[in-house]
Amino acid sequence: MKKSFPLCLSVALLLSTLSFVSVPSTKAQSAGLVSSIFSRMEHNKRSLKSLRANITMQKYNSQLRDSDTYQGVVLYIPGAGTGAAFIRLEWTNPQREILTVANGNYDLFKPRLNIVYRGKTGSIKSSKDNDVLTLMSMSTAQLRAKFGEPQDMREETIWGGVWTQHFKVTPKAAAAYKYIEIWVDKDGMPVQTKMVEKNDDSTTVRLSSVEKNASISMDQFKQNLDSKVKVVKG
Repeated sequence: MKKSFPLCLSVALLLSTLSFVSVPSTKAQSAGLVSSIFSRMEHNKRSLKSLRANITMQKYNSQLRDSDTYQGVVLYIPGAGTGAAFIRLEWTNPQREILTVANGNYDLFKPRLNIVYRGKTGSIKSSKDNDVLTLMSMSTAQLRAKFGEPQDMREETIWGGVWTQHFKVTPKAAAAYKYIEIWVDKDGMPVQTKMVEKNDDSTTVRLSSVEKNASISMDQFKQNLDSKVKVVKG
């Protein structure tokens, strides 16, 4: 189970940036550019009622200089007010796994093993994952307190010819990672993030074929599993 959660919960890093709002600009950056990008991000955050997208995650091992790539589909509905978000993450390659998060509870189903890991998101103790999960529920004030000012802001065209504005944020206090890079498209939607750890390993999460505010049934966030599936409490 130790290796399963970094795979399934790292997506929260990208989803958390859907709630990322403006922080003060640096002297080195154009105040107008910084204001513009964060204004678009805030508008995207306010207008986003649901999200359906294809997802790709690449986990890079700096020692081996090798990476593993995972592909799937993600559904996301922001939590109302300060409530937790609803997430369905279904990996289809290289193997099928389904993670659902609803009302602060998670189910991680592994069909190959016929096992579901079940528990509360707040009970996950891994410092690396906890940082990612915490980002999802942070208020604006908490985000401003946690991260320094944006750095290395620039325009960049990424996969599929998507125009983005790219910047980096660094946690002010001790964290399990060194920094996070964020790519935001013309509509203010964060479409890629990269978390770089202290040992230079990294996790890059990308969204494609994004559908904003599509109709998503709340039933998607509940897994109706056969009684023969083994339940392991997390």
